[in-house]
Amino acid sequence: MPFFSIIIPTYNRPEQLASCLESLVRLDYPHHDFEVVVVDDGSKTPLEPVVAHFHDQINLTLIQQANAGPAAARNTGVTRARGRYLAFTDDDCAPAPDWLTTLAVRFATVPDCMIGGRTVNVLDSNLYSTASQVLIDYLYTYYYYKNSSHPLSFFASNNMALPSDLFWVVGGFDTTFTLAAGEDRELCDRWLHHAYKMIYAPEVRVYHAHKLTLPTFWRQHFNYGRGAFCFHVRRSSRTDERVKVEPLKFFFNLLTYPLLQKSKQPEILVTALLIVSQLANVTGFFWERFKQYKSRQIL
Repeated sequence: MPFFSIIIPTYNRPEQLASCLESLVRLDYPHHDFEVVVVDDGSKTPLEPVVAHFHDQINLTLIQQANAGPAAARNTGVTRARGRYLAFTDDDCAPAPDWLTTLAVRFATVPDCMIGGRTVNVLDSNLYSTASQVLIDYLYTYYYYKNSSHPLSFFASNNMALPSDLFWVVGGFDTTFTLAAGEDRELCDRWLHHAYKMIYAPEVRVYHAHKLTLPTFWRQHFNYGRGAFCFHVRRSSRTDERVKVEPLKFFFNLLTYPLLQKSKQPEILVTALLIVSQLANVTGFFWERFKQYKSRQIL
């Protein structure tokens, strides 16, 4: 039985998937101690030719399903996983060679925790990819110092690992999240609701290559806003809490955060894009709210 099951949802990105699988071949962890489960979420291009090259190098399973979103794809992958621990990443990521080794060291001391690692943007010449990663880095930093009892309130699903049995105890990913937006945050919230712990492990690294333009940057953060609304709806049904707006300090620190980071991109442009991201997020939030209100009116 493998110690780790690596779950990768993929949709219409065969080249990125091939690069991701290449990085898994280079893992320094014993290959007989991990398996890879790739879930094709209804791609238009067949992926069998992509994964065929890797079958004799790693223990690899390809599953196909009708398009239902990354949350459903990850759950599908977990149903076929045999490992004691689940390690999630995305098809546009390349885990570092010591990815599983560093995770194993952490799980040796905290076997029942969720562990989130550090994501490194490799497209540092792309302004929009840089700004998007700076925002994630800021959220990790902000919530770490905000609540020391639980170092973070969420981990991004492109670098997250947890015990297989506890994944189903908390209910897995919520498949009503059909976008790549908010489903990881909602899972983490349920994880904390069950009183399980989360540990941030910056030595657990994956390298992220998600090329963005201004329109795709806007759409990404617009969808994050949509996912945020769905998250708060799910959370309020569980805790009866209203949506809480972050204090002004949160936004002030967000705008000054790029000035403290080393980057190839002009800090003022990164800050401007962080403002754009927040506008897109708010727009997506209220768009999803209006959409769900209208659907209830029709019903």
